Amino acid sequence: MSLQHAHGFDLEARLRERERQGLRRSLDPVEEVAGRARVAEDPNGDAPAFGEERLVFAANNYLGLAGDERVAAAAAKAAREIGTGAGASRLVVGDTPAHRSLERRLAAEKDAERALAFSSGYAANVGTITALDPDVIFSDELNHASIVDGARLSGAAIEVYDHCDASALADAMADRAETAAPGESWLVVTDSVFSMDGDVAPLETICDVADEYGAWTMVDEAHATGVYEGGIVGKRGLTDRVDVQLGTLSKALGAQGGFVAGDETLIEHLLNAARSFVFSTGLAPPAAAAAERALELASERRDALKTNVERLREGLDALGYEVWGDTHILPVVVGDRDDALALDERLREAGIVAPAIRPPTVPEGTSRIRLAPQATHTTADIDRCLAAFEAADEEAGLL
Repeated sequence: MSLQHAHGFDLEARLRERERQGLRRSLDPVEEVAGRARVAEDPNGDAPAFGEERLVFAANNYLGLAGDERVAAAAAKAAREIGTGAGASRLVVGDTPAHRSLERRLAAEKDAERALAFSSGYAANVGTITALDPDVIFSDELNHASIVDGARLSGAAIEVYDHCDASALADAMADRAETAAPGESWLVVTDSVFSMDGDVAPLETICDVADEYGAWTMVDEAHATGVYEGGIVGKRGLTDRVDVQLGTLSKALGAQGGFVAGDETLIEHLLNAARSFVFSTGLAPPAAAAAERALELASERRDALKTNVERLREGLDALGYEVWGDTHILPVVVGDRDDALALDERLREAGIVAPAIRPPTVPEGTSRIRLAPQATHTTADIDRCLAAFEAADEEAGLL
């Protein structure tokens, strides 16, 4: 080994180890973002050839708005009139009418004084948590990686409490209170809808515990934004009790970006102190315009999504599959990693795209197929998915 590489990185060895553990991933191109799409036959090619059309039950495009012509038209209009990119940080010359209009619409949606758009939900979480600079963070054990990373980067003491367990949160706060320094700032952070289990945080009791100890509450509505009017926070009438509401524009709204909603002082602080906002080029104006249009259209898709979710859940229950959660995300829990991969393969052969989710993404023994029906799936699409699960059981005896 030459001297210049003596202290380098053996990335090939790291990739081989991932391969050995069954954790190596690859890009798997689809031709379009929709409930039906052709998937690349050779994902490693420079110009992938797309095969037969498949039903996509793996996307977070819950309302099917990523392919809506009205959303696309709003993006195209913004690209023509404003530009395809913001061109600079929002604090320089990257602040455009598209951003201001989107943020007014988001603030109204979240019943907040003001909102601030970030380049992604990940950037919103990391930037917000570090800018708040709390002394102690209380975090649900299944929070998204962006929350975990933001907590670590903040330098705060981190207390991880049992998933969706407000009693465990109360115990953690009581223990911490015994040694707390005067004037410590405490932040409770949780997802509202958890993307892998499909369940919902007990926000009312979490707010009760946070209020008892004078802590702030921050809720990430990534998988609830658009699906529920006002998100879970709004649906449960908690806008006055949640200090920081965060969400994404890239899931149910079919665009790109993230946002934070809250009072005027919070937003003014973030636009000055959140490094992922200050030092990033502003959200692309077409994405901002697309998200705003999607917010306007979301209500007309919610009933269709609810109908599809209910039909799929009831059908899977009837087949004997174990389905967790009570939201639009349907985790079909298989348990064994190899069984989940086998089911994944049989579904793919039947034209259903719903990859297996396995450790370390989920705990050992809980490997699953994560189904995410879309509002634009037809009844025939749902029934075809159910038929694929029924056939998989008959062929492999997975139940």
